[in-house]
Amino acid sequence: MIDIIAEINALHREVGRQTTDTGEVVSVRVRRDYDATAEDVWDALTDPDRVKRWFYPLSGDLRVGGNFQLEGNAGGQILRCEPPRLLRVTFGSEISVVEVRLSPEGEGTTLELEHTVPLAMAGSGAGALYVGPGWDGAFLALGLFLAGEVADDPVAAANSPEAQEFSRQSIRAWTAAVEASGTAGPDDIAAATEAALAQFAPDAGQDGRG
Repeated sequence: MIDIIAEINALHREVGRQTTDTGEVVSVRVRRDYDATAEDVWDALTDPDRVKRWFYPLSGDLRVGGNFQLEGNAGGQILRCEPPRLLRVTFGSEISVVEVRLSPEGEGTTLELEHTVPLAMAGSGAGALYVGPGWDGAFLALGLFLAGEVADDPVAAANSPEAQEFSRQSIRAWTAAVEASGTAGPDDIAAATEAALAQFAPDAGQDGRG
């Protein structure tokens, strides 16, 4: 059993809008501290033999300029790789970019993930609800793996009743983050919350605020 509230509160979430060289983007940021070295966290994120034990099977040409694929999920191109501090990839689309940053903190590591997509693709900051809860689930699974709690079937574990309740609480937290960011109106937030519940927690109730 996991302490769902503690796991939800272990994550820091931010939603923003930024102007870049290519136009305006919506950014989703997730941050969490882990009781593991940066090298260990990096290895868990990049070694296919370890990644498949907590996330999805990983394959591809795993070098800068190469392509990767997470079986049953997204793929993309590796844009930057600076072990054990920074990994930048496209994710699912060449205009959807994920950057992972690791910072040693005492005997542990702070992991920050930033996922950016063009505003035209996200619609508004409410687009964070389509990806944020999924990243929360990944951060949870990584933490359990680093603590030695390895699921026999990570995909099945991600769809368990306990995981569904975690996702419901995650959606609630992301809804609050979007509201606090001022990047979306009430109608957009309500629609995105409903869609997120259907995607991430279809069996855990229908109130993202509950």
